[in-house]
Amino acid sequence: MTIYDVTMTLEAGMPVWPGDPEVEVKLLSLVAAGDKATVRQLKLTTHTGTHVDAPAHFLADGKTVDQIPLSACLGRATVVNMMDTEVITANDLENSVTPRAGMRLLLRTKAHNSTGQTPKAYMDFVPLSLAAANWLVENEVSLVGVDGPSVEALTGNGDVHRRLLSAGIVIIENLQLEDARPGEFDLICLPLKIADGDGAPARVLLRSH
Repeated sequence: MTIYDVTMTLEAGMPVWPGDPEVEVKLLSLVAAGDKATVRQLKLTTHTGTHVDAPAHFLADGKTVDQIPLSACLGRATVVNMMDTEVITANDLENSVTPRAGMRLLLRTKAHNSTGQTPKAYMDFVPLSLAAANWLVENEVSLVGVDGPSVEALTGNGDVHRRLLSAGIVIIENLQLEDARPGEFDLICLPLKIADGDGAPARVLLRSH
């Protein structure tokens, strides 16, 4: 059994979505300095690093992250190579995936997401087209994960998010899939339980057998 941690490391200076505040990590106390305990304060958005989008992220009446079914976030998942495309289309999915209701898809692209990369490299990612989102909905996919900061292009108007989230599809963004070769894995994705959260950072693991 091999376990892959496909989660970005949360740290000061890590790349964030354009316009979002930078991550801050403030040291409040330190054992080595004579304090009783070491404690740090984190300052970040709910969509920093590897995170889950809840329907409330784009839908006024959508479920919040503490309400989404965790059953979608745990179970068998398929890593699919999408290395040769600039935008993931319905045809790309049709030619690469044998769909089944409830399946979880993790889309591995040329965007090898990692901490420490430049903002320009971070934004050079592969989004989904609206037709691809429609394909995922029509084939009753329960979860889709991507290795870029968004399922949608920087110039998108939210239609891809709304299509997926309104159908109850859980979205994971900012995965690190470079070491996870295409195939079947057990997915463990646990977003933080934030009251009324529109999303939450998550620790995401893949387990192969």
